Amino acid sequence: MQGEMEDKCGIVGIHCPDESKNVASFVYYCLYALQHRGQESAGIATFNPEKGLNYYCGMGLITDVFKDYEIQNLKGSMAIGHVRYSTTGQSRLENSQPFVTDFDDGFIAMAHNGDIVNSEELRNELIDEGYEFKSDTDSEVICYMLKKEHCDNNKDIIDSIESVSKKLVGSYALTILINGKLYGVRDPMGIKPLAVAKRDDEFILASETVAFDVINAKFIRDIKPGEVVFFEDNEIKSHMLEITEDCKLSHCMFEYVYFARPDSTIDGVNVYESRMNIGRQLHELYPIDADVVIPVPDSSIPAAIGYSRASGIPYGEGLIKNRYVGRTFIMPTQEERELAVRLKLNPIKDAIKGKRIILIDDSIVRGTTSKKLLDLVKEAEPAEIHFLVGCPPVISPCFYGVAMATKKELIAANYSIEEIKEQLEIDTLGYITIEALIEAIGMPKEDLCLGCINEEYPTEIPEGLEAETYYKP
Repeated sequence: MQGEMEDKCGIVGIHCPDESKNVASFVYYCLYALQHRGQESAGIATFNPEKGLNYYCGMGLITDVFKDYEIQNLKGSMAIGHVRYSTTGQSRLENSQPFVTDFDDGFIAMAHNGDIVNSEELRNELIDEGYEFKSDTDSEVICYMLKKEHCDNNKDIIDSIESVSKKLVGSYALTILINGKLYGVRDPMGIKPLAVAKRDDEFILASETVAFDVINAKFIRDIKPGEVVFFEDNEIKSHMLEITEDCKLSHCMFEYVYFARPDSTIDGVNVYESRMNIGRQLHELYPIDADVVIPVPDSSIPAAIGYSRASGIPYGEGLIKNRYVGRTFIMPTQEERELAVRLKLNPIKDAIKGKRIILIDDSIVRGTTSKKLLDLVKEAEPAEIHFLVGCPPVISPCFYGVAMATKKELIAANYSIEEIKEQLEIDTLGYITIEALIEAIGMPKEDLCLGCINEEYPTEIPEGLEAETYYKP
């Protein structure tokens, strides 16, 4: 459900062998395509042999942070970029990325998507060795670990990444710029997505394939879980991390349910088709007699189309989203909080009044946003409301980069489906099952991370680690 959870970040990297070219504008366009993955801050770092490393970060949307003159000042044929939503680390400028520090008589810049569950332990070890932190992000922890392995232990970059990977527990997709060389790294479980494409003589790394489409780059492949890639002689060079052999695949199922843009393909699965399949599966589970199928825009639109086609019930727009509303600040009064919901969504009363509606949403997390949404729909006086959800009940927090809620805040962790239905005061409440979701995505169950819906996490969670302390909004 939009407004109840956020994903971590979107990352980009571009390698161009022609040192006379400037690629910052292409990073900008790629980040623009990934804006849905993070709206708190944005940043770009570039490298050219004459000026070395240049970078600029700011708070807000990519269009707020970068104007023409900032892009023009970021000259370089190598670049990485980042859009952020905070999970570990507060929402402030110091935590924006790429993170930059000195490295081997030069600089390292790193953009990170994911979360390291043992970052606090690793941070304390680095502090004991004299490292001073500018931010409270786990991204800075990884950066200093690489620096330590390379500079203190005289290891080359690949060996440094190899050593660091053996100490990290959690999820990470990285683009790293080290003195004019670009690296991409994906964690051994493949929790977070990362792919590579080519445009003319440039190689591009990005969280989603939609970033390639916007600059007319040709998708090559997904970065393999546990793979480190870099670029030499117009070729992709690859190194597989040793620990990959001992790790099971754990692709985040929420990429297919909610996070990724529907026009992306992640690990061979087309996101739009998987969401259409979710709608078809919902019809198999809940063949309801109704007048119209209505999505909660925008992420639930493909699922609603899938249900409509499977059922023969007409698809219709019943809620209009104000696409000019960005992130909203915390409203101090109940009246203002309700106003914020109305600002984002408004019902089409003539499309709803007197009708038996099937309302489809991607997920329910806390349940508070769903309650406000349904109150809006009820004002349009439908005859019946059948609320179907494209994600199974979320019963446990995520520790890998999805900021949702603590367990005590998760409505499905504390109430039965029937009790939630009574709280929402609707005719039907139907969740997709785990089995049906797996079939809709089209991946084997053992290749997916389902921790938030079955409490089977792909890694050990440090004792005492709670979402309420882990996530710092």
